[in-house]
Amino acid sequence: MSEDNLPKPVDPRSKLRKHCATTLSEEELLAVLFQRGPKADPALDLSARLLSRFGGLRKLLHAGYRDLAAEQGIGDARLAILRALPELARRYFEETLPMGEAIRSPSDTETFLMARLRDRPHEVFCCLYLDNRHRVIQFEELFRGTIDGTSVYPREIVKQALAVNAAAVILAHNHPSGIAEPSQADERITRRVKSALDLVDIRLLDHLVIGDGTSTSLASRGML
Repeated sequence: MSEDNLPKPVDPRSKLRKHCATTLSEEELLAVLFQRGPKADPALDLSARLLSRFGGLRKLLHAGYRDLAAEQGIGDARLAILRALPELARRYFEETLPMGEAIRSPSDTETFLMARLRDRPHEVFCCLYLDNRHRVIQFEELFRGTIDGTSVYPREIVKQALAVNAAAVILAHNHPSGIAEPSQADERITRRVKSALDLVDIRLLDHLVIGDGTSTSLASRGML
């Protein structure tokens, strides 16, 4: 079969106009953003090459600046797209817990925290402060550490909870290793924070450990 008789690739933008975005492959979705002119072929080829080179969409979107900039076909405009997309996704999922609204389900909390913490290269310890109707008052990253751990000070959690007049708190931190299994240190700090909050009549509802696409609730393990 001659090249003239080969089937032409479908323009992803045309496909998007005619169908739902879910019908497009990852290559096609990237090509929609990369495409500069009426021909989709170069953008599709670039998308396919990048997904193969980096091992999938998530790894591509979290690749380092230098690695991306070194790829042929990635100029300033396309580099900006790749670096902006993960942040847009995080902000989209953060809206599952709008400030001032009540938490609707544990899955909303998990989605929100996964978006904030999943891909951090270092450990981050956070608090969700809630009122007596479980409406979100504030989300705060309190402590940061290395990949091996972080130092957590219960008095700072209590201090901030009192400052925002919180009635309840949810703790969360990530494991950069990707494994969401609570450590003995996690259990100890949970007990310490709970004891400190109990002294000022503030409830500790849960402590979530965020891994790579999974999470573990210490409350569901009976550790609170």
